[in-house]
Amino acid sequence: MKYFIYTRKSTDSEERQVLSIEAQLAELKEFAAKEKLEIVASLCEAKTAKEPGRTVFGEMLDRIEKGEAQGILAWHPDRLARNSIDGGKIIYLLDTGKIKDLKFPTFWFDSTPQGKFMLNIAFGQSKYYIDNLSENIKRGHRQKLRKGIWPGWAPLGYLNNHRTKAIDIDPEKSPLVRKAFELYATGDYTLKALADVLEKAGLRSHQGNVLSVSCVQHILKNPIYYGVFRYNGEVYDGTHEPIISKKLFDSVQEVMSNRGKKKRKRKHTFAFSGLMRCGNCGCMITTERQKGHNYYRCTKKKQRCDEKYLREESLVEQMKLCIQKVSLPDKWAENMLAEIEKEKAQAMEKTKSLVQNLENKKFMVEQRMDKLLDLYIEGRGVELEEYQAKKQRLLNDKLDIQQKIKDFEQNGNNWLEPMKEMILSSSQAKILLSQGDNYKILTFLKNIGSNFILKDKKFRFNYKIGWRALAEGEPFPNWRRG
Repeated sequence: MKYFIYTRKSTDSEERQVLSIEAQLAELKEFAAKEKLEIVASLCEAKTAKEPGRTVFGEMLDRIEKGEAQGILAWHPDRLARNSIDGGKIIYLLDTGKIKDLKFPTFWFDSTPQGKFMLNIAFGQSKYYIDNLSENIKRGHRQKLRKGIWPGWAPLGYLNNHRTKAIDIDPEKSPLVRKAFELYATGDYTLKALADVLEKAGLRSHQGNVLSVSCVQHILKNPIYYGVFRYNGEVYDGTHEPIISKKLFDSVQEVMSNRGKKKRKRKHTFAFSGLMRCGNCGCMITTERQKGHNYYRCTKKKQRCDEKYLREESLVEQMKLCIQKVSLPDKWAENMLAEIEKEKAQAMEKTKSLVQNLENKKFMVEQRMDKLLDLYIEGRGVELEEYQAKKQRLLNDKLDIQQKIKDFEQNGNNWLEPMKEMILSSSQAKILLSQGDNYKILTFLKNIGSNFILKDKKFRFNYKIGWRALAEGEPFPNWRRG
């Protein structure tokens, strides 16, 4: 009688198998030599037997039906079948005489009614084991989901913690993942350009592969990085540490929805090109260089315009006069900064009250989430899709409130920072005027004003709030008297 040796394991991963194919093969060859069995071929397969459709197993049965062998040598019946269809095929071939013998080092079999009955029991036990294992895994996943623990393989930037069964931040890869979000949010990078940057930075997949464009996009669309995750169509509030804020995630989604494109900053040779419009016709003011000097003029694209050329030196002098209006003496700046520090102390007390109100709102949202879950579980008019949609909205509300609480606790008095920055900038304006750097003048003007116009060779613009009061004089009379 001739035999096929059949060895199988469930996956290609060595560490997930108790007995490797090599170990099975060695044991079976030793058993065949001891029993003096004639072996036709040794067939190996790395595929689960939970479902029918194993290629090597199917080919082996076809070869047996053709008469190439009459028996199978395997480590245990569960190597042959863990589902009713494959188990039934083996029993049927035994009944029809195509298979005359099965041998196992760990299981007794004799091709008799009693032997087939015991084999059926062995196949049934194998199926029960795999079914029970599946249920245990599903139950474990459900328990993880209830606790807010990601139940699968850790995404890039995280590591699976085999002790806690949760995911922890990867200290090496998480900064690069965060940088990917920050770069894409600027709008200056396409997905391809970002993938190239990450490749040069050394970010690789868990398998060590270079990230494809689709993989980079998947990372940027994955909410797990700001603290929530989707599993089987439902959103869960994760207990893992976020790598980015929800605000940054939303910024990335907005850029991506706009096809990742943003108007790129054009680099001009002339500092003030593109800054002003013509006060007569509304066209942009452009720049020309003639005889060693820069001249600013109307583009005249809409209609005939009588606006005259203005030399850059004259334009810069007018700009300096505008900046001079918002330049503060050092003494005034000191007094104003002292008052801001007093305001900060008072703001801290107000922050406590605001945070408490937000905590109350968060508690109310959590109560609504609990009520929604009760309605769904009890089957009181809430379908699955409606439950998932409402849960996601409530979860987003909760996360927004948590972000506001975090912002208040860390930067509760940040509303005073712009004023402080304005005072510091105005006190440094005299240094800017003495340097004569046109690009720094341009930056300062954009900071203090808007709607820049050139009309009748005169430079004009609207001062922003705060700067307008400073330019018009006597903005803070009480502080100035100090």
